[in-house]
Amino acid sequence: MSIVVKISVLMVSRSRTMTFFVDDDLIERDIQLTEGGVSVKSNLVPDQKGFKLYYPIYLAKCGIEAIIEDPVTKRFTAAELRVWNFLSRNQSYVYAKKDNHTTLMFLWLVGLIIRYAIFLPCRLVVFFSSLFFTWVAGAVARKLPPSRFKSWLSTEGIQAAVRLNLCSFSAVIRFHNSQNRPRANTICVANHTTPFDWCILASDVTYAVVGQKHAGFFGLVEWIISCAVPAIWFDRNEILDRSSTAKRLKDHAATPNAEPILIFPEGTCINNTSVMKFKKGCFEVGAEIHPVAIKYNPLFADCFWNSNLDSLFQYSLKIMTSWAIMVDVWYLPPTRKSDEEDSIAFARRVQYSIAQCGGMIGMDWDGELKRNKPKDTLKYAQQKYVSQYVVAAVASE
Repeated sequence: MSIVVKISVLMVSRSRTMTFFVDDDLIERDIQLTEGGVSVKSNLVPDQKGFKLYYPIYLAKCGIEAIIEDPVTKRFTAAELRVWNFLSRNQSYVYAKKDNHTTLMFLWLVGLIIRYAIFLPCRLVVFFSSLFFTWVAGAVARKLPPSRFKSWLSTEGIQAAVRLNLCSFSAVIRFHNSQNRPRANTICVANHTTPFDWCILASDVTYAVVGQKHAGFFGLVEWIISCAVPAIWFDRNEILDRSSTAKRLKDHAATPNAEPILIFPEGTCINNTSVMKFKKGCFEVGAEIHPVAIKYNPLFADCFWNSNLDSLFQYSLKIMTSWAIMVDVWYLPPTRKSDEEDSIAFARRVQYSIAQCGGMIGMDWDGELKRNKPKDTLKYAQQKYVSQYVVAAVASE
């Protein structure tokens, strides 16, 4: 059974710029729709406004481009790999010569037996045992009077239980710039790929956690986490929950020697190729922000959680039947909002610093598009842009 390690050796992903994803854009767009409006290349903007018969061609071109490739919603599905990693989930695209196919299939079959007959049973035992130990450590720590042992159990003890949980996925973690670890009374923000992001980070620092309420097995896991560390659970569809959560964030950040708060401002899991728009709530608290970039190596497991397809337990089984979780974590220098920034600009600056550090793409789109339809205002923005030329042409007549 593999163990969690924190050393900087023997990593297949040697550089944050190295990518195993097929993430190249198929289309170079002349006209792009953004949340801020319509972006058009300068060579397409005429000096004098007026409707021309060839203008509708650009509208048709934009529609065809959207059908061929959507640069936003593809972030909500598992990214395609450039190579086959001997896992069943990407077996359908094998970039290999046909004369090697028999050998590759034999190796895949051997790997299948190892992963399901050996890894899975052992990992299941470790997984449920670690959940139990996490609950016990948290429950005991809460009932103990203030002491050195309670302090150890609430920090190093919880971290040890989390590391045991990561053993069930054969996690190999490499931390960078540890001098920038989040401190007490600060807020840690990170990109979000999997529910196990919390485990990855909590194996090194004990955090208070903020997240969405869930039911079923996920709800049970949230309850265990609540027993171990301070937790704030909310329902994103309840407006009162939002205001209550903001107040609790401020109160926690103002509590002396309180654990750093871990937040994933994207609000949903993204496939680790990009960082979606950060929600501004945690950037309005006024606390110091510690950005953290998390980058997974997809050769050994597809760590992206598509919550539309799999429950947490189904997803956990997928990871347990993969080879391993290999991940790099970068602690970026802490930062605060400058006098010239509002909370939106501050959130955007932190978002793009995380994307650049992790070798991902920063995107000005809300992750809520994973669950909801685009706003009508985006459609109206395109209509308004086109109408500028039509109205100008009519007025000139």
